[in-house]
Amino acid sequence: MSAVQSVDRALDVLEALAERGGEAGLSEIAARTGLPYGTIHRLLRTLLARGYVRQESDRRYALGGALVRLGGVAERMVAVWAQPYLAKLVELSGETANLAVMEGDFVVYVAQVPSPRRLRMFAEVGRRVLPHSTAVGKALMADRPDAEVASLIERTGMPRRTENTITDLPGMLAELKRVRACGYAMDLGEEELGVHCLAVGVRDGSRTVAALSVSGPAERISALDLEGLAGDMRAMAAGFGAELGPAGPASPVGSPGSPGSPGDGGTG
Repeated sequence: MSAVQSVDRALDVLEALAERGGEAGLSEIAARTGLPYGTIHRLLRTLLARGYVRQESDRRYALGGALVRLGGVAERMVAVWAQPYLAKLVELSGETANLAVMEGDFVVYVAQVPSPRRLRMFAEVGRRVLPHSTAVGKALMADRPDAEVASLIERTGMPRRTENTITDLPGMLAELKRVRACGYAMDLGEEELGVHCLAVGVRDGSRTVAALSVSGPAERISALDLEGLAGDMRAMAAGFGAELGPAGPASPVGSPGSPGSPGDGGTG
């Protein structure tokens, strides 16, 4: 079935706003979408009328409140779909598995299956963190051009969470180059001392929309076959991305297992 052009273009406008941190001027939307100004104006009028976009006092456009309801429902559905993948990841690693997405300039944890071990790490579902100090944040940023990463970091800053946190833009761009080259991201005690995490991006076909991670005590994560685990995680991410993409739901991976109860703190 062919795409409806006006719907396709309206979604391009919304995605352009999201990629600019939720707010952009007309010229920025045009640069991102390649659409003529007249077309963008017509699309924005409809989106404004439906509450999906609002116009600020400086005449810039921002994502509107009507998206909150849709986003909340979609986030809950993604969390449900992720459970079999996360459970399988816990079986493979023995550690807590997480799913995170980017909301504006923040990383948000939307689903988790805890490790069955007595000492385990977890990031509370719904927790929002800046992307520079987490493996999931790096996996999500690695899909973006350096200029876009620089704009994001200019807005958020790079506060030092621990003595290991990367706090300068050149250092982060070098780290993201490494992530792109090896296919996975690491947090080596950068968000919380003593906690290590490994993450891979989840693509829906055209872009990275989420990140899968495992997190645990530094000594246990370091003892894992990280290259092998990252390969398994990329395969899982490909399956989950296919489920999220236009082709529709895929067959679940493995059995969901028993989630267990939250543990003693940490991140992913």
